[in-house]
Order: sequence, then structure tokens, then C-alpha cells
Amino acid sequence: MQHSAVPDLAHTRTRPIHWVATATAIAAVVALSSVLQPDAATAAQAAGPPAKTAPVHGTPPDPAAVTFPLECGPVKAVVQQKATGDLDGDGRPETVAVVHCDAPMGTPPDGVYVLTQGADSDEPRVVATLVEPKDRQTVTDFAVRGGAVLATLLGYSTADVPSCCPDTEDDAKWQWKNAAFVRSTPAGARTV
Repeated sequence: MQHSAVPDLAHTRTRPIHWVATATAIAAVVALSSVLQPDAATAAQAAGPPAKTAPVHGTPPDPAAVTFPLECGPVKAVVQQKATGDLDGDGRPETVAVVHCDAPMGTPPDGVYVLTQGADSDEPRVVATLVEPKDRQTVTDFAVRGGAVLATLLGYSTADVPSCCPDTEDDAKWQWKNAAFVRSTPAGARTV
């Protein structure tokens, strides 16, 4: 057996102090990432031709006053984006909210909910779910225009795709028709 001419190097052996240093560095990164969060995104409605519906009267429902049908465990639900408009043509505004769990790391899936409140009530309530969080989608390019809800949905082609890296993109449009929200842009995800 031939021995190496290079002596053993001390740094090539793992010792407990190396594991302690690595664990400390990882803990610092996790702690820092849970403290530093990006500012909340806001959706802005683009100017366009006026909708041919009745004039909108009243205050739009406030998403902060609603309990969303979202299981978040020990963290709270966060309204990431919201937009308002008269979606059903009754002259009262509805609010559409993009909501997800306030996870300290990763990209939690979004839910998209339509809120309304009756003419005789100040209590807003969820009347429709357009995107279920269980579908593992992230909502971008979100707006309410011309009585329709528009969004781009980022998702995953298989369950094996890591949550960090959505690999599909799908444009969606929902409109109120026959007493329900109907998706008029077919689900046809394209790979990104």
C-alpha cells in the first residue's frame, strides 16, 4: 500500500466544534429570516373603461374583520393583497382578498376569497373561494377590473417540485354569472 506524500490535514476531520459552529450559523440565518420580512404587496386597479353596472354605493368589506377558512396552526392568516369592485352588479362593492398563513420561511400557498356584506349588516363575510390553499398556488398580477377578478397563478407540475420553486404559470379570470363565480379563462397551466 502506498501512503500519500501529503500529511493528514487537521481541517479535513469533522469534530464536535465544527457541528456546533454549523448549527449556530444555521440558527442565526433562520432567526434573521423570521425577523426580516418583505413589505406587504398591494394590488392596484388599473384605469380602464368604466364598467356597465350600477353605481357602487357603500363601503367595501374590510378583510381585517373576517375570519378566513384557512388552517394556519400557530401562525395567523395574512391578507397579502386586496382589491374591490362591484362584481355582481348590485351597486354594492365586494372585496377580493389574497390570503395566506404568515409562515416565517418559505412560500405559503394563497387562498383567494370574495367578501361581501349585506345592505343591513356591517359584518363582512366570505361568500366564495376562488383559489383553495390546498391547491398550492401563489397569486401574482392580481386585480379587479370591469366586474372580473384577474390573477396569475404560480403552481407546481407535480408534488415532487419543491415549494420554493413553482414551475407552472396560469392566467385566471372569474366573473359572476348565474349566481356563481365562473372561471372564464380555462385552466391550462404553462411551464415557466
